[in-house]
Amino acid sequence: MDELGARAAALVARHPRDARLRRVGTSREGTPLWLLSVGHGSRQALVVAGPHANEPVGGATVLRVAERALADPRLCEGADATWNLLLCLDPDGARRNEAWLSGPYTLGNYFRHFFRPGFLEQPEWLPEGVDGATLPETRALLDLQDELRPFLQCSLHGVDVGGAFVELTRELPGIAQRVAHTATRLGIPRELGPYDTLYWPSLGPAVYRIPPPRRGDLAAAITEAAVESTWFHPHPYGTVTAVVEAPMWGVAAVEDPTRPADAATALRTVSHTLRRDTGLLEGILARVRPVLGGSPDVARLLAPVDDYLLVGPGLADSWDPDLCHAGARPLPPLTIARLTALRLAGRRVALRTAGLLHQLVTGSGHDPRGVLPELDRLIDEWCADYRDGCGAHWIPVARQVEYQARVVLAVFDLAGRHARVPSRSSETGWGSQAAVPMHRE
Repeated sequence: MDELGARAAALVARHPRDARLRRVGTSREGTPLWLLSVGHGSRQALVVAGPHANEPVGGATVLRVAERALADPRLCEGADATWNLLLCLDPDGARRNEAWLSGPYTLGNYFRHFFRPGFLEQPEWLPEGVDGATLPETRALLDLQDELRPFLQCSLHGVDVGGAFVELTRELPGIAQRVAHTATRLGIPRELGPYDTLYWPSLGPAVYRIPPPRRGDLAAAITEAAVESTWFHPHPYGTVTAVVEAPMWGVAAVEDPTRPADAATALRTVSHTLRRDTGLLEGILARVRPVLGGSPDVARLLAPVDDYLLVGPGLADSWDPDLCHAGARPLPPLTIARLTALRLAGRRVALRTAGLLHQLVTGSGHDPRGVLPELDRLIDEWCADYRDGCGAHWIPVARQVEYQARVVLAVFDLAGRHARVPSRSSETGWGSQAAVPMHRE
């Protein structure tokens, strides 16, 4: 976080006429939220980095985009545009991931130092609606959206293991071809059936339409983001929101569109594995919870653990072909890409939970229940499955950043061509679209 702020300040010092840095809010722990603005056009583009604490690529991407905008007049004066780049929406959570940012870039190092706050503390979500938003990071972003009324908003995310994809609140013809070209040039797999978008409409390969929010219980909200969000808050202004996902570890099978020979057996394996892994972790948590204490740091780590253990069994049941029942939501047609995405998602739930439990125990300074060897064995075993069973391979940071920056610029170009003037109906609601569940990993 310190390096990100210093580099942004240095960029402003080199370009004092066209770039500026201002504080737009303060995090829960008192960290400034910095907005880097480039250009002086009347049309506002907003790019939000770091909405998820464990996804650091966006910080480097906004600096890359700022440098490109300063170097290319077509991106500012020529487009009558100002770029507004929020360096990090969750700086407190981002700092808790810094232990793995300097490497080595191994799956084991990542998951042992992984942190992402519980669902209710993730600043993009509005589970109680706009009026009920209490996180200062969320309020800062909402205020910024209302101030700028951007024609484009990009939310920069990182897939830990999988492939690249884009999610949109409005259709942008041509974006699927741009994504395909960029991903192919940079050797990055595209996800053709992400877990996040399992029930969402497709707008082309690796591009998906974000349905309007709906009300749901907490478990549904955690797995499907079935709540209002800062993605949709500026919708009445005619804003196009694009969620740009760039993978850290790539898996080639996520772009395999072929049908599997025996989808039911594969689904059964994924479901049973997640159910077994969740049971193991529930047992470990039951052993260590009584000795962890009640400090704020412990509570911060326990919140996502409880979230993952809450949703794991339900996900396993929803994927299990032996548990299908009348009225259940059927899975979409299964391809190798979709089955791979479900396998990655199930393993992700278990690994994140194990990594957080590992931090809880190591942070306490002692292991009275003797669980660390078991957690280390599970993390090593599950990371080996990602690496050897799924073919997960590290994508260099420079390529992650270049991919994400190019997609942001492509979305900017296409959104500028299809900019909308808000209609009377768009100012009062989401229109007549059917409410399809939002699915968010």
